[in-house]
Amino acid sequence: MSDRTGAWFEDVTRHETAASATAIRSGSHAEPAPWPELAVESGAASDEDDYYDWLHDATVVATADAAQELERADDRQLVHAVRAMDDCRRTANELAERLAEWAGTVDDDPGTGVAYARRIVADETAIEDETITSLAERVVDLEDEALALEERLDRVAPTVAPNLVALADPILAARLISLAGSLEALAKQPSGTIQVLGAEDALFAHLRGHAPSPKHGVIYTHEAVRGTAPANRGSAARAVAGKLAIAARVDHYAGDRRPELERELAARIETIQARDGATESTEAGTDD
Repeated sequence: MSDRTGAWFEDVTRHETAASATAIRSGSHAEPAPWPELAVESGAASDEDDYYDWLHDATVVATADAAQELERADDRQLVHAVRAMDDCRRTANELAERLAEWAGTVDDDPGTGVAYARRIVADETAIEDETITSLAERVVDLEDEALALEERLDRVAPTVAPNLVALADPILAARLISLAGSLEALAKQPSGTIQVLGAEDALFAHLRGHAPSPKHGVIYTHEAVRGTAPANRGSAARAVAGKLAIAARVDHYAGDRRPELERELAARIETIQARDGATESTEAGTDD
C-alpha cells in the first residue's frame, strides 16, 4: 500500500487481480474515502463501473485466498482427520454388522465385528462367496484407514494444541476442537460449554424439560471423569472442563507449554476422588 492516500489500488494495475487481492487483504485505512472517485482521478480505473468491477474481482480472489489459508490451518486438519476417522470407523462397524449377518448364513462358525472381517480376508473361514469376501475387504480397509488417521492425530495434535493434549489425549483434544469448529472457537468457549460438548441432544432435551441436565459430553472419555464414582463425576467433569478451557486459550493465544495445568488438575481430581472412598465408607457404615 502507498503512503500517498492509502488506497488499495495505488500500487497495482487493473489487470493485476492477485496483487490487488493482496493489497486489499493487507491494507487498511483509518477513515472512509471516496475510493471510486479517487481511482478514476488517478487513472487507475476508467470510470466508477470499472472500479467496482475491479473491486469485485479482487475481493473474490481475496476471499478465496483467506478461505484456503483457513483450510490449511493445522487445527482445521485435525478437524478433518478426526471426523474422517469417525466416519471410517462408523461405516466399518455398520458394514461389519451386515457382514456378520450375511456370512452367518454360510459359515458354521460365524463371528462379529471387524475382527471377523479380518478372519474372512485371511481365509480363516470356510466362506467361498466372493461377494462376502469383497465386503469383508471393504470393512478391513475402512478400519485400517481409521487406524492410520488415529496415528496421524497422535502425531499432529501435540503440535497444534500441546496443553490440550497433555491434559487429555490427542483424540479427545481433536474431538473437542472438532465439536467447537476450531481451536480459536474452543478457546472462546466457557468451561461450562466445554463440559457438555457432544451432549447437545441431552442438553436440548433438558432445556425442553424432558431430561435432567447432562453432567458431561465427550469429556466422559477422559480417565479422570470416567474413573470417578458417579456421585462425584459431575465435579470431576467440571474440574477437567475448567482446565481444558484454560489449556485451549493458552494453545491458541500464547502457544507455550504450561505443565502446571497438569499438576493442578491432578491435585484437584485426587481431592475429588478421595470423596469416593469417604462415600463408600459412609454407605458401609449405614449398611452396618
